[in-house]
Amino acid sequence: MAVFCNRCGTSLPNTARFCSKCGNVIYAAPPSPARPLVRPIAGRMIAGVCAGLAQAYGWDVALVRVLTVVTACFSGGLVFVAYLACWIGIPEETIPFPGMYPPPPGAYPPPPGAPGPNPPGVSS
Repeated sequence: MAVFCNRCGTSLPNTARFCSKCGNVIYAAPPSPARPLVRPIAGRMIAGVCAGLAQAYGWDVALVRVLTVVTACFSGGLVFVAYLACWIGIPEETIPFPGMYPPPPGAYPPPPGAPGPNPPGVSS
């Protein structure tokens, strides 16, 4: 991406902090956070591959789905194989549950065979 001076319009290298012509300070925009490539839970049609690609790259989901179907018709099954590979290879979106904490001690009974507390009346 080219960087230009806001005052004089001179083209500058990406690493420039000052304009070499007028001395104006060049403020670098912070990089936008990358969206992870995941198959979303909401909004999926079959496996969420098209929705995940559209979200990750900022495309329209309907356009991605139409292009997938059209290219699948003319590719001789290659797009179908690629879709299956993406279905297997792209991880599913994890849903963070707000307020979820580990259960308190003693909330669940101990598994069979695990040492438990002494029965009442028995001292150790």
